[in-house]
Amino acid sequence: MIARRSVLLALLAGPAWGAAPVQWRALTDAQWRARLTAQQYYVLREQGTEYPFTSPLLGEHRQGVFGCAGCGLALFSSATKYDSGTGWPSFYAPLPDAVETRPDDSLGMTRTEVHCRRCLGHLGHVFPDGPPPTGLRYCMNGAALMFTPAKQN
Repeated sequence: MIARRSVLLALLAGPAWGAAPVQWRALTDAQWRARLTAQQYYVLREQGTEYPFTSPLLGEHRQGVFGCAGCGLALFSSATKYDSGTGWPSFYAPLPDAVETRPDDSLGMTRTEVHCRRCLGHLGHVFPDGPPPTGLRYCMNGAALMFTPAKQN
């Protein structure tokens, strides 16, 4: 039996298989629901937040890349990950051209929402209380991320 993730990876390959590339921003709600778990859909497409200290990625300390669980775009290097003590995977900088931000006034306060540049999936928020060298804390939902370990030589 072929796993759903194997099919998804084959679909993501797009041009390598001779198919047209996925137009991430044009996917329908039904297509997103079919691609994502319920938790991923809630976070990425409904701007939800997972409970703190529940993501397995919180304890991920191997070298590698954290990508968007929606479209696979590489977002953060493990070299920028740190323990913020907040209960969510935190990074002090994204990879170049990986994320976009916009104001979020949803809870009666102004925050800065972070979303994937390619599929516009909600990732979390960025705050000005992070470590050097940026002083920023990209507080991300683990459900919005996937981890790819670095290849060992």
